Amino acid sequence: MSLTDFLASDFPPPIALPEVDLTGPGRFFNRELSWLAFNWRVLEEAANPKVPLLERLRFLSISATNLDEFYTVRVAGLRELAQAGNTTPAADGRTPAEQLVMIDIDARALLDRQQVVLQELRGQLEQEGISILTRDQLDEDDLAHLETVFLTQVFPILSPLAIDPAHPFPFIPNTGYSLALQLERRADKRKLRALLPIPAQIDRFIRLPAPSGTARFLPLEELLLLHLTSLYPGYVEKGSCAFRVLRDSDLEVEDEAEDLVREFEVALKRRRRGEVVRLTISADAPAGLRRVIMNELPVREDEVIELPGMIGMADLKHLVLDERPDLLWPSFTPRVPERVQDHDGDMFAAIRQKDMLLHHPYETFDMVIRFLAQAANDPDVVAIKQTLYRTSRDSPIVTALCDAAEQGKSVTALVELKARFDEAANIAQSRRLERSGAHVVYGFLKYKTHAKISTVVRREGEQLVTYTHYGTGNYHPITARIYTDLSFFTCDAALGRDATRVFNYLSGYAVPDRLENLAISPLTLKSSLIRMIGNEAENARSGKKAAIWAKMNAIVDSDVIDALYAASQAGVKISLVIRGICGLRAGVQGLSENIRVKSIVGRFLEHSRIVCFGNGHDLPSKRARVFISSADWMGRNLVRRVETLVECTNPTVKAQIVSQIMAANMADTAQSWLLDAHGGAERMLPEGDTVQFSCHRFFMENPSLSGRGSAGASDVPALTHSED
Repeated sequence: MSLTDFLASDFPPPIALPEVDLTGPGRFFNRELSWLAFNWRVLEEAANPKVPLLERLRFLSISATNLDEFYTVRVAGLRELAQAGNTTPAADGRTPAEQLVMIDIDARALLDRQQVVLQELRGQLEQEGISILTRDQLDEDDLAHLETVFLTQVFPILSPLAIDPAHPFPFIPNTGYSLALQLERRADKRKLRALLPIPAQIDRFIRLPAPSGTARFLPLEELLLLHLTSLYPGYVEKGSCAFRVLRDSDLEVEDEAEDLVREFEVALKRRRRGEVVRLTISADAPAGLRRVIMNELPVREDEVIELPGMIGMADLKHLVLDERPDLLWPSFTPRVPERVQDHDGDMFAAIRQKDMLLHHPYETFDMVIRFLAQAANDPDVVAIKQTLYRTSRDSPIVTALCDAAEQGKSVTALVELKARFDEAANIAQSRRLERSGAHVVYGFLKYKTHAKISTVVRREGEQLVTYTHYGTGNYHPITARIYTDLSFFTCDAALGRDATRVFNYLSGYAVPDRLENLAISPLTLKSSLIRMIGNEAENARSGKKAAIWAKMNAIVDSDVIDALYAASQAGVKISLVIRGICGLRAGVQGLSENIRVKSIVGRFLEHSRIVCFGNGHDLPSKRARVFISSADWMGRNLVRRVETLVECTNPTVKAQIVSQIMAANMADTAQSWLLDAHGGAERMLPEGDTVQFSCHRFFMENPSLSGRGSAGASDVPALTHSED
C-alpha cells in the first residue's frame, strides 16, 4: 500500500461493542493486557519466516526479557496492591486482583507459545548447522572436552549446597537460576536434597568443537547434570529440576532522603532482596523438591509456572552468532549527514547554516557525541548543560563532559538516579562527573527527569550563542544503533532560552514564567496537547480540514484519550502509530470511528515521539504544526516526569518529519499490525501482488531531508509532498 493509497483508503468499518459502556471505563483497554498483546507481536516476529533465522532467535529472547521485566515491575506492583486489599480500579474498571487473574492466563499462554516457537527454531537451526544439544547426544570426544571445560571454567565457581536443618535454603537473586537435586548415597542409600545455584558469571551455553561453518552448544544445566559425581561424590541422582525466580524490582526511596545518592544505593540492595513474584520450574519436577522450593522462597501455587522445555529463554541472545551473517539482517552502516561533511565535521557550522534533524539509527548517533566532544575542546565554548537519563557505562558523552569540566568550562549535568535498572550505572557516572569538576544535580525527588536536552553556549564575537540539542531518545550510543529516535539541533535563540529555563527549573526549582517554543511536563505539556487536539476538533466542527498524526511508544492517559475520542466524533481523521501499550479502542462505532492505530515491530525498535496537527489542513501539509517529544502519552510522562514537547518550525525539518518519517510509517506494510477495538492486532498485508513497503528499509536507503548538504534536498525521496 502506497501512502497515497493509505490516505485515500477509508478507515476500517466501525465496530459496535454492545457489551461495552462507552460512557464508562469500558471505553479504555487495559494497559497490562495491551502490553502483553505487544509482546505477543514481538514473539510472532520470532515465527516470521521473512525474518532471518538468528534474528528470529533474538526476537524470542527479547520477548522473554520483556516478560521478565513486566513481572518484576508491573505484576509486582499489582500484586502488592492486591495483597494490601486495594480495590481501586484501573482506567478500564478492573481491580488489581482482577488484572492479575487476566495477566496470569495470558502470560501462561505466551510462555507456552515461546516453547513451541523455540522447538521450531531448533529444527531450522539444525538444518543450518547450529545445534543445541542434550547430554544424551554427546560422543566420547565431546565428553572429554567437556570434562576439561567443567574442571577449569565451571567447577571453581560453583557452590553445591545441601538442603537440611544445618544448611538453610540460600538466597536466590532476581532472575537467579538453579538446579534442585534428589540424591541417594551409594553406600547406605541415604537420601539428600541438594541445591546447585548457577552463577550468572558462567556462560549459559557451552560451545563444543564442531566442523567449520557449524556450531554446537550444550546448555549449562546439562553440563552440570553430567558432572554431578564431581560435585556430590558418592551420590547418584534420583531426580532433578531446574527453577528460576523473578523478584519485585521496584525501588522505594524515602521522600525526605537527605543524601539521594546514598539512599539509592541502599534501595538497590533492597531491590535485590525483593519478594518473589514468579517461580518458573521444570514441569517434571519431583513433588518433594517442588514443595521445598515453594515453601522456602516462599511462593503460592498461582505464582508457580511449570514449563516442559527451556527455562530462562532470555539467554538465547547468546546464540545469535556474528559469524553467521547469512542468518542475520544485512549489514548496515549509519550515514554521516552530508551537511556535516560539507563543513569538515564542524557541528556548530552545520547547525548555524540551519536547523538539522537526524533520524537515528539511519543517521549516526556519533554526531551527538561529536557535538559534545567538539564543545569540550572548543576554546570559544564557555558552558555546557546536559540531561542524562540512560547512557552506556563507558559513555563517550560523559567523557566529553568530564573533558570540558577539566578544561575549565562550566559544566552542569542533570543525572536521573531513578532511571529503572540503570540506577547503579548513573550513580557511578555522577561520581565520575563530580571528580572532573562538573556540577551534578539530580532534579526532583517526586519527578523523573526524562527530557533529553543538551545546550552548548559559545562566544561568537560580542555575543553568546546557544546551540541546543533536543532528543526523543536517550543519550546512549549503544541503544541508538537499534532504537529509532530523532535528534534536533538548532541555534534558534528562543529554543536556547527555553532549554536554559528548563535547566534552571531542574537545578533550582525555578518554575519557568514563560516558554516560547516549548511545553514541558508536569507543567504545560498535557494541557497543551489537549488544547491542540481540541483545536483540531473545532476546525472539523467549523467545516475546515482536520487531521492528527502521532507516533509514540504508548498511549494510556485517559484525559488525552478522551480528547482524541471527542475529536474523532467531531470528524477529525486521526492516525496513530503506537508500538506498545494502547489503552485507546480504535474504530468503535459512536466513539472512535475516525481513529486508526497501527503498531510497527521490526528490525529497529520504534522509539521516536512525534505529533502533527493539520492546523486547518489535511495531512501532510507544510502548514501543519509539527512537534517532537520525549514523552509518551501516559500519566507517568505527563504528570510525574519532566518531559519536553518541541515545536519544529523550520520548513525542511517539518517536511522531513511529515512527508518522509511519518509518511513512511503510515505506508509501511512489511512490519505493521492494525490494532482493533478489542485490543487485538492483525498484520497489515498488501493486497494482491503489491510489494510490501518497509519503512525501515526506506530509511536505510534514503538520506534525511534536513541532513543534505551541497547536494541539496531535491533528489531525496519523500513519500508525499506537502500541498498548500
